[in-house]
Amino acid sequence: MNHLSKIVACALVGLALAGCTGTPMKTKQYDSSQYTVVGHSEAKATGLLLFGMIPIRQNNRFVRAQNAAILAKGGDAMINTQVQEDWFWAWVLTGYTTKVSGDVVKLKTVQ
Repeated sequence: MNHLSKIVACALVGLALAGCTGTPMKTKQYDSSQYTVVGHSEAKATGLLLFGMIPIRQNNRFVRAQNAAILAKGGDAMINTQVQEDWFWAWVLTGYTTKVSGDVVKLKTVQ
């Protein structure tokens, strides 16, 4: 294997690994004096894996579902969070649907 082939192989491996990274779903711990519960909410987001290796809206579906659930109630954050996942298969793709549910809270401002 010549020098150029090694560089190309390393670049392809690097791109494949970079494509497999996801966006972490962030949740903070709040003291009950810091928020008011707005209500329960849930939302779903779907991502696809084309040909078993090409992600389409796949890596950030947890965050998209969480944000949609929070926005649906007009809140700032979510507590008591639960995550469920379902998947489906079609000829050339696999789909993953993530459902995030929990209590949406409005954070109190410090005065």
